[in-house]
Amino acid sequence: MSTSHQPTRSGSASSYNSASLGSSNADGSLLGQASKWLNKGSVGDMLGRMTTTQKVVGGALLAVGVSALLRGNKSKASKASGAGSDAQVDTLNELLYFVNDRIEGYQRAVEESQDPQNTGYYKQLVSQSQQFANELNGFLRQQGGSRQDSTTVKGKFYRAWMDTKAAITGADEKAILGSNIYGEEWAIKAYEDALSDNTLRGPVRQAVERQYQHSKQTYNRLKGMEGKQE
Repeated sequence: MSTSHQPTRSGSASSYNSASLGSSNADGSLLGQASKWLNKGSVGDMLGRMTTTQKVVGGALLAVGVSALLRGNKSKASKASGAGSDAQVDTLNELLYFVNDRIEGYQRAVEESQDPQNTGYYKQLVSQSQQFANELNGFLRQQGGSRQDSTTVKGKFYRAWMDTKAAITGADEKAILGSNIYGEEWAIKAYEDALSDNTLRGPVRQAVERQYQHSKQTYNRLKGMEGKQE
């Protein structure tokens, strides 16, 4: 079973002000919302004005935002100091968090979709994502790393939010498809980040580039499916 990606934290979350949260690109929409709430006034005044729901959601947003910020800083520092196989291990580990998110996202779509054609396609994407993960984990073991089956905190939070939304409003094909498109955008960004830091070499890079192209093809097909629903 997958576990969420939890970075080692140093210091308290209070050391991060709204400016540092708002300026991070690691988790734009979530950090932006958290930053807006922080900028409304002092923490005490803000809590006094917030409903219970806002407090719960706001706390979750801040937790996800700080986790993403810490994870991003830790990853950048590690890659800056690493070289050769160590740098490739870091990059593969980071990418696998998002590939594992992709697996869980499409598994969720298979469970919720009532459209036989859509369900069949989502099952193909689960299988494809599992193949991607196995391939990357194979390279990871070759580089001396351990198998990575974890998912991101962001992905875990998003799926929990979607489950809550579905429980209240019900799951429909359009919402499921929209969630898949959003998840594929995350995957594409993760592949672009992995390829742009120039740590991957030879067969590893070729495999990541191939997976990246498949992810873009999937995104285009999902967008096409969305267009037919409108």
